[in-house]
Amino acid sequence: MHAIGTLGHFILVPLYYAISAVLLAWHWLFSLVLPEDGGMSWVLSIVGLTVVIRAALIPLFVKQINASRNMQLIQPKVKELQKKYGHDREKLAAETMALYRESGTNPFASCLPLLVQSPIFIALFRLLDQAAKNNHANGFLTSDMATSFGQAKLFGHVPIKDTFLNNSGLLSVQILAALLVVAMTVTTFTTQRQLMTKNMPADAMSGQYAQQQKMLLYVLPVVFAVGGIAFPIGVLFYWTTTNLWTMGQQFYVIRRNPAPGTPAFEAKQKRDRAKGLIVGEPESTGGTMVTETAPAPQQPRQPRQQPKRQSRQQRKRSGGAKSEGAQNTENGTTEGKSA
Repeated sequence: MHAIGTLGHFILVPLYYAISAVLLAWHWLFSLVLPEDGGMSWVLSIVGLTVVIRAALIPLFVKQINASRNMQLIQPKVKELQKKYGHDREKLAAETMALYRESGTNPFASCLPLLVQSPIFIALFRLLDQAAKNNHANGFLTSDMATSFGQAKLFGHVPIKDTFLNNSGLLSVQILAALLVVAMTVTTFTTQRQLMTKNMPADAMSGQYAQQQKMLLYVLPVVFAVGGIAFPIGVLFYWTTTNLWTMGQQFYVIRRNPAPGTPAFEAKQKRDRAKGLIVGEPESTGGTMVTETAPAPQQPRQPRQQPKRQSRQQRKRSGGAKSEGAQNTENGTTEGKSA
């Protein structure tokens, strides 16, 4: 246990400094227009901290999206391996991992943003909790700033340190905490459902990966709802903001770059076709697009050349020549018949 505590301290101390530095920078900025010790300036600082963290995690989010897409696209091949090696678990596991390597898929990459955010979430929770309970300064927070942070009240009477359960007897705390927990739960469910209904191919909806996604669809909101009632108001603002960011970011990625064979891909094809970027209509039997080749441009017609004007003598000569030619032709035809 002592080793675990030492490891946790080793991880959290650098996070205390990083989080407090960003938090204080935003607090200084908002304090220019809002009361320095007010809850609104600290809550907006937490929102600003969330934006900075999520912006820094965009590369991991891209990896998560790519990993999720690859997992969807290789599901038919995974099913084939399950049919072929279903009787041999070791062989099935080895062939599945080989398939992951060939397709460049990491099944654990979809958990990266959540795993990275967990220590940050714990550090922010402890930063706020210790500042509220003991006026304890961590990172770049001084004792005075820790006191201001721990005693800040939103709307003048809602302490951001309170939770739904520990609410100081204030109904307003319970109402605000309940609203944030509901928002946090709904955004989590919406984000996961959006991924399943919009960006998963039909043949991937019945595989093992789809079953995992369905489980997360209902498990994660329950986890957030149960745990949310014990989170301070300030931490609820952090998690609700990060869920809204995730939902918006995922919506943008799915709309602009959907996985092939998904409803989002077909919707993008329709939008591109309406804009004239794609010529053709989708086949009635599938979602593939039959692209028509634009007709080749016609060559411009050459102007008709007018006959040259001839003098009367030239016309007589040419008429005489034609008469002689016709007569010779006639004589030749007659001779041929006589022969």
